[in-house]
Amino acid sequence: MEKDNAQSLIANLFRNTVHKDPKIYNAYMLVHSDKLGIHMNIAEGSTGSLAANAQQPFFIASIGKLFTAVLIGLLVEKKLISYEDTLSSYFDQDLLRNLHIFKGKDYTHDIQIKHLLNHTSGLNCFLEDKPKQGKSMLDMLFDDPSRFWTPQEAIQWSKEHLQSHFPPGKGFHYSDTGYNLLGLIIEQITSKSLHDVLRHVIFEPLEMNHSYLILRSEPTIPSEFPMAHLYGRNINMTDYQSLSISYAGGGIVSTNEDLLKFMKALVHDEIVKEDTLANMKKDWAKFFIGIDYGYGIMNFKTIPLFMPQKYNMWGNAGSTGTFLFYHPDMDTYLIGSLNHFRYNRKGIRLMLQIIDKLSKCD
Repeated sequence: MEKDNAQSLIANLFRNTVHKDPKIYNAYMLVHSDKLGIHMNIAEGSTGSLAANAQQPFFIASIGKLFTAVLIGLLVEKKLISYEDTLSSYFDQDLLRNLHIFKGKDYTHDIQIKHLLNHTSGLNCFLEDKPKQGKSMLDMLFDDPSRFWTPQEAIQWSKEHLQSHFPPGKGFHYSDTGYNLLGLIIEQITSKSLHDVLRHVIFEPLEMNHSYLILRSEPTIPSEFPMAHLYGRNINMTDYQSLSISYAGGGIVSTNEDLLKFMKALVHDEIVKEDTLANMKKDWAKFFIGIDYGYGIMNFKTIPLFMPQKYNMWGNAGSTGTFLFYHPDMDTYLIGSLNHFRYNRKGIRLMLQIIDKLSKCD
């Protein structure tokens, strides 16, 4: 298939995905491949009265976990921490008390940093798990949008309302609670706020000028476009203070082009060393069939009859239909967002469909 024809098919696929779903109000997609000679950066939909623009910043959701994992990797490189360190080294007893109780036994002091990174700690997830009684965290985010959540408050709420799932290292359970803890560890080691570390260690060196941590910092250079309207439950929640809950688990706002800078630098060992990235990839836990989870990294792997080899890639995805992946065989970067909570599967499906089109390029 000719390159231009493939690009046309991908653009039509993207636009049709948006137009067919009334709950996708704005969406963003970037496809870049030096090998295939492709660079597409397009947007569809609107933010208020303004048409969506490909340069527009948007909420990247759990893609932010990859940034947090990279910061931890840099601290490991500097020998300031170890992946095998336990939480006892970094927190006072008030935060740790009753953090991880499973079947009557306290496993809190068995949790290692690596368990938080690949979701094998057994901790709950304050965003996804539901308490036996009372409102879920998601309900509270919508019911009290003016509340600003500190990571400590989110962790405390999870201790009081949610249950642990298994002893550390004995299973997989996706946990934003764990990533809040990682953000606090970064702050403890660096004596700086997470948003300052992100800015000085990643955003500024990579000239990611329009990236920042929502409700906690500002971009180096403000975009001429407003942050894309973010939706959940078909409600515009862009201005919700309660989005502060995302923190180290996915609170970054960025653009397609900024995310491309980050991913290129990561692929080419310009942020963390090659060995560090290899370590982040190799300690996998099973996320879904065909998808493993390392240290902030999702890895799509070949599963006969289910996940063909052509989909082999790594990166991360978020609950708002965001995706940031590198496809090694095609030397291709796939980036985008559907910008509506609970659209993670639809975002991944779109990405796989894009790969289908690209794989037919001559």
